[in-house]
Amino acid sequence: MISIVIPVYSEEQNIQPLYEDIVARLDKYPSFEILFVDDGSPDQSFEKVEALARADKRVKGIRLSRNFGHQTALLAGLKEVEGDQVIMMDGDGQHPPALIPKMIEKLEKGYDVVNTTRTDARGSGLFKRISSRWFYRIFNALSDTRIKAATADFRIMNRKALDAFLSIEEHDRFTRGLVSWMGFRQTHLTYQAEKRLSGKSKYSLKRMRLFAFDGVTSFSSKPLRLSIILGLITILGGFLYMIYALVMYAAGQTNPGWTSLLITVLLLGGIQLFSIGILGEYLGRVFHESKRRPHYFIEKRTGEE
Repeated sequence: MISIVIPVYSEEQNIQPLYEDIVARLDKYPSFEILFVDDGSPDQSFEKVEALARADKRVKGIRLSRNFGHQTALLAGLKEVEGDQVIMMDGDGQHPPALIPKMIEKLEKGYDVVNTTRTDARGSGLFKRISSRWFYRIFNALSDTRIKAATADFRIMNRKALDAFLSIEEHDRFTRGLVSWMGFRQTHLTYQAEKRLSGKSKYSLKRMRLFAFDGVTSFSSKPLRLSIILGLITILGGFLYMIYALVMYAAGQTNPGWTSLLITVLLLGGIQLFSIGILGEYLGRVFHESKRRPHYFIEKRTGEE
């Protein structure tokens, strides 16, 4: 059994062509299923999935009670499927189904996880390309868990690796980091990301920023140490400035002024607020984890009244 999990949010125009492309690639395999996870879409995405499910029993769908986010919707789908080989991919058409047979071949050669890395998507903006590169550089510099640059949430796992992934109970999930952290035998395939089939990307600048913060704070405590380093640098700078002030006082060359005082206050205040912000990010993660709320709620499954 091959299972494909596809989170969707406002992708009603993409579901049918994506389904047809996947079926064309997998028809030669004896058994497969396609599970669409509607992450609280405000459009007719789930109705499209229901229509496909009525026409093809290999298609299933679940609708979450609200928009919980891409990573949570992906988790919801992975918990529903029962395949021995499980593929996760996006619903916008940028993850090419044509690569799926090669991914299956790699898995059958003994790998537990086959990841994919993308070359720059056609039509993607300069800012997105540059910010993505810098994110992976910063992440790998801060974290002991390494992620290959441009890794996508388009991969295949065997059941052993998937069960290990599902045993991780974190709420603020960064799937790429978790998969890399798990270990097992992993490899990568490269693909050319195409333009979206239709619609616009749901990853706004705010979502990208939160995604980056989740990734860094999930796998590194080094930002906490940064506040200590900044504090030590400030102490050293203050000590050197004190020596300078005493020397100038002994030489009788001191003049009353507010410039140096203002600079010192602003510098110290900025460092303090920056350090408090870092602590707040980590405390927020601890707060979210301590509540132990369910990751999501399922409102409806295909085939249910």
